[in-house]
Amino acid sequence: MLVGVAVPLKPLVPDPTLVPTFGPVHGLLFLLFVLNTLRVVMELGWRFADTSWQVLMACLVPFGTFYIDRYILPPLQAASAP
Repeated sequence: MLVGVAVPLKPLVPDPTLVPTFGPVHGLLFLLFVLNTLRVVMELGWRFADTSWQVLMACLVPFGTFYIDRYILPPLQAASAP
């Protein structure tokens, strides 16, 4: 919402509260994503050198979570399938 709504509307809408409103929400969601990633790392026993660093680095790139869903998670799901 921050990148897709607030930043593009900033020059068009004279409302200075868009980015300051969505910024903390974006930050909170990012922190929740990182904490959830660390929880999954511990629960599933991912090795940092194999998977964890890729997920954490991809979440720093805008829309990197789509990369995670497409390229990192499918091999892990296939390996854990019975």
